[in-house]
Amino acid sequence: MKEFNPSKPNNDLSFLPPDTSKTETVQILKQESKASAAIAELKGIAHIIPNQAILINAIVLQEAKDSSEIENIITTKDDLYKAVSSTVTKITPATKEVMFYREALYIGFQKVKQRGILSINDIIEIQKILIKNDAGIRTTQGTALVNDKTNEVIYTPPQSCDVIQRLLKNFVEYLNDEETSLVKMAVLHYQFETIHPFYDGNGRTGRIVNMLYLILKGYLDIPILYLSSYIIKNKSLYYELLLGVTKDNNWEKWILYILTGIEQTAKETIVKIKSIRELLEKTIETVKEKASKIYSKELVETLFVNPYCKVEFITKSVNVERKAASRYLHQLEEIGVLKSYKIGKENIFINTELIELLKQ
Repeated sequence: MKEFNPSKPNNDLSFLPPDTSKTETVQILKQESKASAAIAELKGIAHIIPNQAILINAIVLQEAKDSSEIENIITTKDDLYKAVSSTVTKITPATKEVMFYREALYIGFQKVKQRGILSINDIIEIQKILIKNDAGIRTTQGTALVNDKTNEVIYTPPQSCDVIQRLLKNFVEYLNDEETSLVKMAVLHYQFETIHPFYDGNGRTGRIVNMLYLILKGYLDIPILYLSSYIIKNKSLYYELLLGVTKDNNWEKWILYILTGIEQTAKETIVKIKSIRELLEKTIETVKEKASKIYSKELVETLFVNPYCKVEFITKSVNVERKAASRYLHQLEEIGVLKSYKIGKENIFINTELIELLKQ
């Protein structure tokens, strides 16, 4: 193997797939079995909440926040939910970045559901939504990954536009072929981050591609498993193992890291979904018992799809006039289901128990 030089462009990056003797070891196959079982349970458990928008909104927002945090874009959950609910006019730059991630993921999700493939152009569009510019795939030399503290070059990705295009073509062909495995997702994630095709937003784009792969290959029906919280907890190891594949062809440690992340994250998400379901059922019983005249399934579900709720959301979901919707929300506050506060001239009603659950 050639000696690794971090300052030398990695124009010799191999096409996919890699040597199976490196990616199908006994350890890897055992861990893939555990990860597959966990994600299969997650897929099934997701359906205990009939209104899937509740899960998509809650868990996509968590992923958007965590994935952006890996790039040192920090925002709070409260800021995010206010922004989603359009309850604020001034949104912080960090919150905007997270909202762009959410938008990019939704658009990618719609594309793979409609067409059953993910193209280079789709990936470019996802990155464009994230970054909000038209720079696209790198065409000029000079991109390198450096240590923030020491300014030392850690890795130099391929620099030639032709090489990047060829690698991306191979990437999407491998992604869309008939082979299906969680190991393959780990391989794809390494390859995308190592190609580093864009000037900015590669990490976030790559993490969205992970999710879209799970949808494409039927592991999940909706985008509810994300590795970003796991990566945050193990961030230095993430970068160390990525580089370990490039330097030492050490696929096993990298793949085991990703498969362990899938297993752990799936189990954590299962617990969260069960908690959301329990809170939903408890809220339904409370409203039936203490405000039976206004109870409807649509009303309660709206409070879970929009933890920061306002009159317009109720008028649309329950099909009542503004005056009635306002009365409903105040009644729900009186029985302890919601808590209101004023932003400008508008009252916002918070599903505080759900917010606390989602923050955990």
